[in-house]
Amino acid sequence: MSQIFLPIFLIFGGLHYYILTKVRAAFSLGIRPTFLLILFMLVMFMAPMIGYAAEKLGFETFARFLVFIGYTWMGLVFLFSAVSLVIDFWRLFFLIGGWILRREILYLDPLGAFLLPLVFALTAGTYGFFEAQNIRTERVTVKSPKIPREAGRIRIVQITDVHLGMIVREERVSKIIEAVKEAKPDLLISTGDLVDGQIGHLDGLTHLFQEIRPRYGKFAITGNHEYLAGLAKSLDFTRRAGFTLLRGEGLTLAAGINLAGVDDITGLSFGSFAGRPERELLQTLPQDRFTILLKHRPVLEEGSRGLFDLQISGHTHKGQIFPFGLLMRIFFPYVGGFFNLPSQAILYVSRGSGTWGPPPCAS
Repeated sequence: MSQIFLPIFLIFGGLHYYILTKVRAAFSLGIRPTFLLILFMLVMFMAPMIGYAAEKLGFETFARFLVFIGYTWMGLVFLFSAVSLVIDFWRLFFLIGGWILRREILYLDPLGAFLLPLVFALTAGTYGFFEAQNIRTERVTVKSPKIPREAGRIRIVQITDVHLGMIVREERVSKIIEAVKEAKPDLLISTGDLVDGQIGHLDGLTHLFQEIRPRYGKFAITGNHEYLAGLAKSLDFTRRAGFTLLRGEGLTLAAGINLAGVDDITGLSFGSFAGRPERELLQTLPQDRFTILLKHRPVLEEGSRGLFDLQISGHTHKGQIFPFGLLMRIFFPYVGGFFNLPSQAILYVSRGSGTWGPPPCAS
């Protein structure tokens, strides 16, 4: 766990120091205002961790407030820092140019260099907060001669990266459930991260999922957050919500298509990776049937080429918050959307039904 969170803490802490220097340069703060600003930043930095501790002690409302405030601050810090760094590089470029030409080319004082990214962060954060409340349904049509004609149209609805926990609760889940009901699924799938790192007091949410009963069933796989939240509790919640878990398992549905699901690779770190490896699993299924692979991360395995027709994934949130949409492409070439693969298969990557971390600024 420390290997996962230590780099995040170091980067987040470094951004706080960077912002502190920007504020001091903009307003020429004295010792006392600087001390108060450091104290404020420390409280905001620690708010999510204090909230998680308060939740364990039973102070749920207070805990949710702290986590919401802390994660909102996190989103604003990232937005401000991203734009501020761009401005600083821009200022440096013109500063060097002016030094070479021995004249001032363009000047932006420290106050302006602080206010511009601040306005951007507040504007983008406010927009993102309201944008994140919307549930958008993407519709994708897939045709294949391997789908039995007698099955007709099979409507598959995917939910992924809901992140039920301290931030995403009844209101968000109810909107997701209503969108699913409106789609009238024949098959409902959850491709991981149904729960988040804190899953206390979620029992009242299972009945919302139980209301949905597609004719071909409901199936789920693990994401990385199922392990972070505690695998046993996560699997128990998912089952009570009415999902059949596929952990390195596959089957042929009554519709005549294959459905296979694999554990997220986080399970390897926790020693809890279950079932058969992906390639071996896919080889056990009837090859003349249309095969759907449920996999949390949009990663393609060379050994699985030609063994599935459609892979459905999530995990990326399509970056969720600037500038992570750009950084995400370094690790995941398929960040979000519909992709035709060289193996004549299809990959669909959802941007997620919920948000992780900062509640504003969702894509």
